[in-house]
Amino acid sequence: MTYADLAEADEYVTTVIRFVEQGIFRPSPADVLSYLDELTERIDRLRGSSAGKDLEVARAQHAYAALLALVYRQFLEAGARSGS
Repeated sequence: MTYADLAEADEYVTTVIRFVEQGIFRPSPADVLSYLDELTERIDRLRGSSAGKDLEVARAQHAYAALLALVYRQFLEAGARSGS
């Protein structure tokens, strides 16, 4: 389930990257940062009960979710600075 949710979050952030490339500031109507926070919490719970390959996957998912949150947060901050 976390794979699908991470893919959805990736879609939101990928759209933002395209907006940045085109000079557009249009945040998602979805609360992407809250979505990523909740997803990260679920992944952390899975990490706590995982071992071996499952633990490696959970760690990688956690890192990717953190990266997506960083990119989206920077997008919001840049938009706020530009007054858009």
